[in-house]
Amino acid sequence: MIVNDTPRMSTIVVEVWKPLALLFVWDIAVTAFYMMTTFKAPSLPLTIFGTVLALFLGFRDNSAYQRWWEGRQLWGLMINASRNLARAAIAFIPDEPARARDLKRSIALRQVAYVNALRAQLRKLGDCPEVYDFVSKEEGAEPMSRVNGANGFLDGTSKRIEEARQQGWIDTIQQTQMERILVDIANAQGGMERLKNTPLPVQYRFFPSFFTRLFCLLLPIGLVETLGWATPIGSTLAGLMFLAALQIGDDLVDPFSNTPHDLPMNAMCRTIEIDLKQAIGDEAPKPLTPVKGVLW
Repeated sequence: MIVNDTPRMSTIVVEVWKPLALLFVWDIAVTAFYMMTTFKAPSLPLTIFGTVLALFLGFRDNSAYQRWWEGRQLWGLMINASRNLARAAIAFIPDEPARARDLKRSIALRQVAYVNALRAQLRKLGDCPEVYDFVSKEEGAEPMSRVNGANGFLDGTSKRIEEARQQGWIDTIQQTQMERILVDIANAQGGMERLKNTPLPVQYRFFPSFFTRLFCLLLPIGLVETLGWATPIGSTLAGLMFLAALQIGDDLVDPFSNTPHDLPMNAMCRTIEIDLKQAIGDEAPKPLTPVKGVLW
């Protein structure tokens, strides 16, 4: 996530330079053709075209931002639920015997491994070696061998909570409370998977893109009578605004993609790691900081 108040111009140029360069070449070609021939450019209702296109892009960008913001809300729920799970394990499970103490530590550290596995899963990174910073190779092998490794960690945590009940370290009411937290975690994960696996409807993806490019092609034809040799500059600048609006939707539509515009899941996983390690008395790392204005 870009955290600078003002994005760098280089970031904007990188996003749209290819279509913008093609548009500039097209603008020059149209202007040169108009100036060197007797061709008269038709009068085009660019204002009407632009208004309709702005509506299309507005609907698309609003829908994309709603998806991005819902993803952030779900991760906020994940952070709170992770804290609640560790708090319940520490409060309910006794320190003695040593096995009980190890069990509640395991529940907290497994949750840190879980959120990292979920992060890699949502970003489609494949394997996630970070989980083995919190669980052993043997403990992490079974969940990570599943198609849905993150859900495997939840299943294992649920079994450990049941083990605590069987050993008499917690009662059924405490078990129910902890299981309810796992349900909240699973619901948050399900919401994230829904966002990841359900794209915008094809109408929201195809038509704004098609109409934006068509409008950019018509721009120099409609402006050349008025701007003359300045048409390439004026048309390209106007096209930049529409192309940037189109790109905003592309950047926000998937809040879990591994780009500078996605949610800072690395930083949120680190927040959970810090809170849970401090809760069990372990040394915690420092929060992540932005790198060149981007918080990952």
